[in-house]
Order: sequence, then structure tokens, then C-alpha cells
Amino acid sequence: MADMALFLGALVIVYVVPGPDMILLLETGLLRGRAPALAVALGLAIARAAHVTLAALGLAALFRAHPWAFDAARLAGGCYLMWLGVKLLRAGPMSYEAGGTAEAAKATSWRGALMSGVLTNVLNPKALLFCSVLLPQFVSPASGPVGQQFAVLGVILVSMGLAFDVLCALAGGAMGRWLSASPKAQKIQSLVFGTALIGFGLRLTLAERPA
Repeated sequence: MADMALFLGALVIVYVVPGPDMILLLETGLLRGRAPALAVALGLAIARAAHVTLAALGLAALFRAHPWAFDAARLAGGCYLMWLGVKLLRAGPMSYEAGGTAEAAKATSWRGALMSGVLTNVLNPKALLFCSVLLPQFVSPASGPVGQQFAVLGVILVSMGLAFDVLCALAGGAMGRWLSASPKAQKIQSLVFGTALIGFGLRLTLAERPA
């Protein structure tokens, strides 16, 4: 497997650059607490694993062969991100979820956060295209079975993403404890994050078709 250091460096750059995944993680940690934010991180990992699998199967070529499929996916993903942003802007101040809620409510919140993570990433066709473009560049037939190399790279991609997302979730949860005492600060961060999600949604809906 060639250029592992270069592959790891590329992943670090991708994960460090702010995007809708990071915004969702921080927003969830700030407003809802550490546990829901970690559920979002798990959902993002599941979505990335799905993208890696689809890329390995060559299904990303569908977007190139049938532009309407890319259009449908980007519109669905963009509308979902904008919906999340509008929902956040309309929400009032929320108390930090430090504990004491009913188990059923916790389970519902956890499942909802998990699905938010899955949908935010899996509805982004550019994430699938990223996997389909990046991974084959670091696979060498001379280094062994191509399928095995692809699987190893996919595991690294998902694991690194999950580690970074967990750090973001914990950071958001820690900041949430401070924000819980300041409704004004909550309002400001909701405005910033809500606007950012709407912006990411608009950018995705306007994304160009793959060449």
C-alpha cells in the first residue's frame, strides 16, 4: 500500500476543515450535551462506512453516468441541511442535558441524534465521490489484493473520522456547560451554527455535477 503518510495527511486536512459534520457535532454538544453529540459522531461513522462500501462497489460511477442521480442526491442533502439550520434558528434557549431526564426521552434523543449524523453525511453525494476518488489513488496492485487494501484504507478513514468527531463532541459538550448559564450566548451560537448549516445546504444544492 503506497504513500500511507500522504493518505493520513489528506484525511487530517479534510477532517480539520470546518463543514456541516463539524457544525452539527458542535451544535449538538453545545445544546443537547455530550451523549447526543457522541451519537451524532457514531452516525457520521456509519455514513462514512456506507460511502466507503459504495465507492468500493463502484456505485459512485452512477453519479457520473447519470447526472440526474447526483442532482437528486445533492438537492435532498442540501434541503436537509437547510432544514436543520432553520430548525436551529427557530429554537429557543435550551437547557444543557446534564442528566435527570427519563430513560425513554434519553433513548429517543440518542436515536434522533444518531440519525441526524447518518443523514447529514450519507445525503451528501460529494462525500461518496470523495471516497471514490481518494481511496483508489492509494491502492497498488503490486502491494497485494486490491480488495484487502481498499478495506484497510476504508477502516482508517472511518476510524480517523470517528476519533476526530468524538473530540468535537466532547468539546461541544464541555462548552455546553458554560453556555447553559447564558441564554444570550446560546442565542448567538444558535444564530451562527444555524446560518452556517443553511449556508452549507445552499452550497450543496448549487454544487456542480461531477465531470
